[in-house]
Amino acid sequence: MSNYRIRPGDTLSGLAARFGTSVAKLARDNNIANPNLIYSGRTLRIGHSGRDSFDAGGGRQGVRGGGNTGGVDVGGPTGAGPSNASATMRRLADAGRAAAMGMGGYNSQGLCATGVSRAIRNAMGIGVSGNGNQIDNNLPRDKFKQVDMSLEEALKIPGLILTWEKTSSAAGSIYGHTAITSGDGHSSASDFIERNTTNNGRTGLKIFMPID
Repeated sequence: MSNYRIRPGDTLSGLAARFGTSVAKLARDNNIANPNLIYSGRTLRIGHSGRDSFDAGGGRQGVRGGGNTGGVDVGGPTGAGPSNASATMRRLADAGRAAAMGMGGYNSQGLCATGVSRAIRNAMGIGVSGNGNQIDNNLPRDKFKQVDMSLEEALKIPGLILTWEKTSSAAGSIYGHTAITSGDGHSSASDFIERNTTNNGRTGLKIFMPID
């Protein structure tokens, strides 16, 4: 067990990602009724299964979980979910869709990394090069963090970078594939909108989350 003093700007999802746990566990372990509202100056227990004295009283500055829309957190190791995706993640999802619609629409052009790179540049001002199975190594680690979750979970969250080492196509067996999650539970964007993103015929999935 360890203790962490909440600072202004902290979110439960960000702390869950930092400490390798979930929003649900942090909320449960610290008796937090509303995971989207935590208070700076309070002490958060990490890796503890008992009840904590954490409460929402005291009149301290409230720190919201980061989301502007409703929804239920999907949990998982990052704790990120539809209701608390960061502004950067939402911008990246929007930029991914815009890049895809400006390239192939709903038809692949074989330029997935180009679409993803364009979206990252437009949303975050960062230049990232490489093909589908190289782009993960070129994402700046001060701007992106690899997270451990299933594809099913990831597709519910906007603005995550997906990379596969190989796919079943001839080009994909060499160059892999990359895309940005839309957050609707099933689609992703690269050089086209893939309406139903699955692992079928794809191996070596890695998932990256922007760091605000």
